[in-house]
Amino acid sequence: MIIQQRLVVISLDAMGSRDLDEHLEELPNLRRLVVTGTRVRKVRGIYPTLTYPSHTTIITGQYPAVHGIVNNTKMQPQRQSPDWYWYQRDVKVPTLYDLVRQKHEKTAAFLWPVTAGSKITYNLAEIFPNRIWTNQVLVSLKASSPAFLLRMNQRYGHLRRGIQQPELDDFITACAIDTLVHKKPTLTLIHLVDMDSMRHRYGVRSEEAMAALKRLDARVGKLIDATIAAGTFSATNFAILGDHYQINVDHMIHLNQAFAKRGWLTPTANGTVKNDWHVWAKSCDGSTYVYTRNFADSKHLQQVLEETPGVARVIDGRTAAKRGADPHCRFMVEADAGYYFTDETGRPDVVEAVDPESLGQPDRYHGVHGYDPDKPDYFTTLVLNGPAIKPNQIIDEARLIAEAPTFAKLLNVQFPEKLPGQALTAAFKEGHDDVK
Repeated sequence: MIIQQRLVVISLDAMGSRDLDEHLEELPNLRRLVVTGTRVRKVRGIYPTLTYPSHTTIITGQYPAVHGIVNNTKMQPQRQSPDWYWYQRDVKVPTLYDLVRQKHEKTAAFLWPVTAGSKITYNLAEIFPNRIWTNQVLVSLKASSPAFLLRMNQRYGHLRRGIQQPELDDFITACAIDTLVHKKPTLTLIHLVDMDSMRHRYGVRSEEAMAALKRLDARVGKLIDATIAAGTFSATNFAILGDHYQINVDHMIHLNQAFAKRGWLTPTANGTVKNDWHVWAKSCDGSTYVYTRNFADSKHLQQVLEETPGVARVIDGRTAAKRGADPHCRFMVEADAGYYFTDETGRPDVVEAVDPESLGQPDRYHGVHGYDPDKPDYFTTLVLNGPAIKPNQIIDEARLIAEAPTFAKLLNVQFPEKLPGQALTAAFKEGHDDVK
């Protein structure tokens, strides 16, 4: 007989398989979870390997082409700061938290992407103000559970320093601990971004990134301790996962600059493009979508893309859609390791070295993601632990699309449609591999 169990999903943004392969002895809490649970050593991501598409796949089991979150930000060529896919209304398929809510069970989420405006019981949505007429308090109140947000800010707001890391993760961890202890949700989703931020700014294997990994390990320990304090530990399964890895970079590719030189779009003084564009690149960092409107010379366009330094591969839109990317793109362009794409115009060259002094400014990175998930040594990882999970077991490889059906089985819920991935039932103890 399957009893109702709880699930705590902790996303350690940008955690790679290599992090646990090489540093597990330095991470006491993660090491304990690996030894007493099941680790999926290599998890192959979705295309593009970006935070918002990946997190939506993690809780829907679908590829971006199906769930609708095909990028972090929306197609808004005229905006310097485009809107992100903050709101759940953009998700076209059922989510794990909706399935749990339909059973009249409590859910909680802490900076989990694309949950703004959702019906999660206790929700601190990930959103930030990108218009001059609003502010962080107003956008957060609109996007989150208002009374819950105000209460958490009152109790733990002193820990925060805007959206700076590591303070933001300290605030989110405190809020999640409070909720696990006092509200006891059936499903809790926690998104911690400390290491991703450090890798973008300082590099993938930098001292700053490794220090963040150790901070994340300590936060995981505190979150586990919260379930012990709540008396729910014995009925709680944990999933500690990454959404993607990162790759170091030192050069940028500005495809829109190349398109402007050929008259395929018209740049503006602020670096955006006018609405009369015929060809436009929308960056996914390590890859980029290329969209066309009223444009017939695709052969010439493909040649321009293939001849651009730093471009590893160009695939057509139909092939990109088959791989789960945006079916509306004309091409998907992959960068070589060491290169990434921007949406910018008005740059001195199409390909440009990253000035080390610019690191930390918008679109200026030392490490990025968004690449093809098949790039070498570019896996993320997953650790499962709890009453339903086999101890001391390694599963060598799986895909990100397997996580949602796995979580659904742990929670005894079912997605209404067939998913492309299968639950990782090899991780389950006997008696926990079927949903009633």
